[in-house]
Amino acid sequence: MAAVAEGMRHWANPSSPHAEGRAARAALEEARGRIAAAYGWAHELVLTGGASESLHMALTRSMAERRLITAVEHDSVLRHSEGAAVLPVGADGIVDLDALRAALPGTRALVCVQWANSETGVRQPIAEIAAIVHGAGGILLIDAAQMPARADDAVIRHADLVALSAHKRGGPPGIGALLVRDFATLLPMGGQEKGYRAGTENLPGALGYAAAVAIPEDMRRLSELRARLDGLIRDAGGEVVAEASARTPAIGAYRMPGVSSAAQLIRFDLSGISVSAGSACSSGSMRPSHVLTAMGWKEPELREVVRVSFGRATGEAEVDRFAEMWRTIAGEAKARAA
Repeated sequence: MAAVAEGMRHWANPSSPHAEGRAARAALEEARGRIAAAYGWAHELVLTGGASESLHMALTRSMAERRLITAVEHDSVLRHSEGAAVLPVGADGIVDLDALRAALPGTRALVCVQWANSETGVRQPIAEIAAIVHGAGGILLIDAAQMPARADDAVIRHADLVALSAHKRGGPPGIGALLVRDFATLLPMGGQEKGYRAGTENLPGALGYAAAVAIPEDMRRLSELRARLDGLIRDAGGEVVAEASARTPAIGAYRMPGVSSAAQLIRFDLSGISVSAGSACSSGSMRPSHVLTAMGWKEPELREVVRVSFGRATGEAEVDRFAEMWRTIAGEAKARAA
């Protein structure tokens, strides 16, 4: 917040040639360097309006003849992937690597894969996927909106394009980045950002993003909190989604048998507990989760799952309070069914 406020106090158009504009440009480039360094990225970084815009840019302007996506990608990928081949996933949420190998031969392909699923937290095996994609001459795009800085060296070592979001890291909304290994893989379009994006640069947002990623995130603490909640949910008769899969510690998905996601959200919200059903970008629709459907879930079970996020402000008290409310809701449902 302080970094954004500082950017507003000294704001000028970074593309202007006057002294104030040049000062803004210097501050913008310094912030860009800090963001790239926080992720360990030594190549190009295009500042965008967020991960959704970064994904749109990569999906629609990459120098590839065709696109491959997995069946569990974020809605922002699905919206811009008409005609793309869709790769299946297993019950564990992991992309079918044999299907990927079979789909790659032919013209050059862009393959889009999430670092971690925004609904279940399931992480994909990036190094293995990269070896397959690059072995076939393809381009690998990683949706890393959920990835903390320096959380996965495989992404930094192997991805060609990486979509990032500031607000997932505690930064301001409305800014993100597209990491680009080689601009030759991307069609330029726009007057700013070295010709790869149009529009006045968001200096306050860039400063806020740089400040946020400079503060390390304690993923071990989040792992402990999620493990605590996993255990409490199991003890209460709930189901932990994709429990055996590698998952980011910042997301947990839980099924409450016999109680719809919509009913759960209402009860939790009235108790001052903020959770969602599906990804935040699609939860308002309350349509069945395409992620759980792709993993083989059926009605009505796939409508009984809520997603819980763990962040910097989450502690044991919040976890225990959620679990207590979970037991209350589940207990009432069992009583009504008796």
